[in-house]
Amino acid sequence: MTNYATETMTCGLDLGDKLSYVCLLDGSGEVVEETRLRTTQESMGTFFARHAPMRVVLEVSSHSRWVQKLVTKAGHEAIVANARRVQLISQNERKTDRVDAELLARLGRADPTLLKPIQHRTDDAQKDIVLLRARAALMRARTLLINCVRGVVKTVGARIKSCASDAFGKRTEEIPESLRPALAPMMDQIRKLTAEIRSYDKQIKGLAEGAADIAPLLTTTGVGALTAVAFVRTLEDPTRFRNGRAAAAYIGLVPRRSQSGGLDPQLRITKCGDSYLRQLLVNCAQYILGPFGSDSELKRWGLKLAERGGKNAKKRAVIAVARKLAVILYRLWTTGQDYLPFPKGRPTV
Repeated sequence: MTNYATETMTCGLDLGDKLSYVCLLDGSGEVVEETRLRTTQESMGTFFARHAPMRVVLEVSSHSRWVQKLVTKAGHEAIVANARRVQLISQNERKTDRVDAELLARLGRADPTLLKPIQHRTDDAQKDIVLLRARAALMRARTLLINCVRGVVKTVGARIKSCASDAFGKRTEEIPESLRPALAPMMDQIRKLTAEIRSYDKQIKGLAEGAADIAPLLTTTGVGALTAVAFVRTLEDPTRFRNGRAAAAYIGLVPRRSQSGGLDPQLRITKCGDSYLRQLLVNCAQYILGPFGSDSELKRWGLKLAERGGKNAKKRAVIAVARKLAVILYRLWTTGQDYLPFPKGRPTV
């Protein structure tokens, strides 16, 4: 293998689940090497160990986290491109792995900031995030089973009364006798999933209460351990953001902009960043604005937005409260202060 130690090299790495394509450009932008690698630590490690330090550009994927660590350990500069910023690849009319790798290399060679490089989480943060995602997966599985049981029961003219998901596994007696042999295993799985979810809840609560940086977030009305842990572990480093508004934008809770001349239409939110954290914040906002949310300045502000009229007023109010909640959580995280429902004192009216 030729060693290009005297040249400034740029490598585009198109990651695949089993095979990945590599394209190397020299200092003048000429393609000097193209090859396929197995997407394994052994194959990747061998390839990058025998090349001089260079810039390696790869697109974010399920493999990008460990590949970035491996490439950095081998002495190279690793840039993980934000998928939203490389639509030149996804919208290419002649899209192939070879072309994708070359485009990544050329974009990285021109100006890496155009790729809006992402920052992968540390091992400790990733460990906590995996716990949250595992719980979410069990929740989806339980919901699927519950919906299936309810649907099957309706086919014979019966109905299972509404109840919390945690209590559904105890409703076996409401299933018609003719369906119990077929549905009993599903009800058993629902009960087991409920027990596992409760176990995860205890672990997440312990994480939240045992971390000094998460504890202040728990004082916020409508925010529980799940959202608090997800917020801190997803953003991880508060110094990455100028302020709370920048953090809310990172989560995807700010409107898109498409300004052109005198036109500046009102668009929907960007929905960039972590979709799971964004959904948790929206759920918290719905609770805050609902009948069980305690009185606060945030709730009153959101309810005023919802009263402005229009069929989408309530939806816009929920998103606005979620965005403002993200700003509040960021401030509590950075200052260590407790949440105050009325920072300037409770209004008299």
